[in-house]
Amino acid sequence: MQNMTKGRPLSLILTFAFPLLLGNLLQQTYSLADTAIVGRFLGAGPLAAVGATASVQFLVLGFANGTCAGLGIPMARDFGAGDLPRMRRVIYNAVILMAATALVLTAGSVLLTDEILRILNIPAEIYADTKAYILIIFLGIPATLLYNFAATVLRSIGDSKAPFIFLAISAILNIVLDIVCIAVLGTGCAGTAAATVVSQAVSGAVSMMYIVKQYPVLHFAKNEKRVAPLIMRELALMAYPMGLQFSITAIGSMVMQAANNALGSVYVSAMTAAARIKQFAMCPFDAMGSAVSTFVSQNDGADKGRRTRDGLIFGARISIAYGFVIGLVMIFFGRDLTLLFVNEEETAILDASARYLCGNGFFYWTLAILNVCRPTVQSLGHTSRAMFAGVLEMIARTLVCTVFVPQYGFDVICIADPIAWIMAATFVVIVAKRDIDAAVERSNERRAKYYRKIGVAMPR
Repeated sequence: MQNMTKGRPLSLILTFAFPLLLGNLLQQTYSLADTAIVGRFLGAGPLAAVGATASVQFLVLGFANGTCAGLGIPMARDFGAGDLPRMRRVIYNAVILMAATALVLTAGSVLLTDEILRILNIPAEIYADTKAYILIIFLGIPATLLYNFAATVLRSIGDSKAPFIFLAISAILNIVLDIVCIAVLGTGCAGTAAATVVSQAVSGAVSMMYIVKQYPVLHFAKNEKRVAPLIMRELALMAYPMGLQFSITAIGSMVMQAANNALGSVYVSAMTAAARIKQFAMCPFDAMGSAVSTFVSQNDGADKGRRTRDGLIFGARISIAYGFVIGLVMIFFGRDLTLLFVNEEETAILDASARYLCGNGFFYWTLAILNVCRPTVQSLGHTSRAMFAGVLEMIARTLVCTVFVPQYGFDVICIADPIAWIMAATFVVIVAKRDIDAAVERSNERRAKYYRKIGVAMPR
């Protein structure tokens, strides 16, 4: 366990973020391995099939992962406040909420698979492979939720190293199973989806066993194992808006995916490869956002408003610096990176992927701001404001793609994400500053009240 309410903020954030970064990079190897192995062994058609539903995976799995992240906010706040009995009650009620969420998401996604593929304009030549792949991914939603929930519990108490270790084991397993399923058993796209689901299930199961064995402080007392309506309401109000934020953002991505799919399989393959590279490049943003979120939640629970401001400032500076560097890499080396997934004779795919990465690369610094400020707003309990930032992203992508893609084609796809990032970042910077200032003011008022009560001058 790591208490982030004491010590140097920058050192604490970096120490916490590093295992998260490694874990995010490993998690991306699920997708990278799928893409690289499918592209190299099966060709451009199956590669397009694996990538054609990336946006809907973001929609469904993003909701699941966002919900888990939302549940971690009250856990971290109670841990920071030193109220472990309440934290255990929160975890117990969160387990019930997650089980219900897994059941509803899995059943709904499986039943709506055909309708989802119709909305996405999946080309006829890749329809069968696409359906086989996404159906297995949907059936594996409980496995995804299991790992993400276990990781959320561990991170809320300051342990970001254990989830990384378990994910490392799972990532290696995923690569091995990918090769066996595709190259040895010949199961195609369905096999690579099954490899991903099995690997995630292993990671989740091992994480839960680790929690039970290594953290007796999280074992439920008899009187803590009951449904508490007030706690359940708090969890739902924190978790589901955060999950919806991911999903609302994904709706815009689905519109962009559908517009791109309509341009043909060359652009589907190009965007599939480019999206994998983009997601890999975004891992440091996600790690820093999670680290700042946990730091802010714990210090807000401990009533240390000034430290919440310090956490946001340090996190933003580091993320923006990285955003400029990785943006240059995307601009100058996008085509070379695409060769990881596409054979060199596929020149049209390579050129299109390079254009997409270049268009995104110029604006990675705005994504850095968004991915640090938004978790800060969420950690302070204002999930609806963070969700509105997702709405702005959705509106931007939807308008750009529906109005301009039919006229200007793939060039518009290349700048749709940056336009969405700029709109959302502008809003979230304003609300993050206001919410941090309010947290500092609340903290100062409570400290002043405490020192007045004991008759001592409040230290500066």
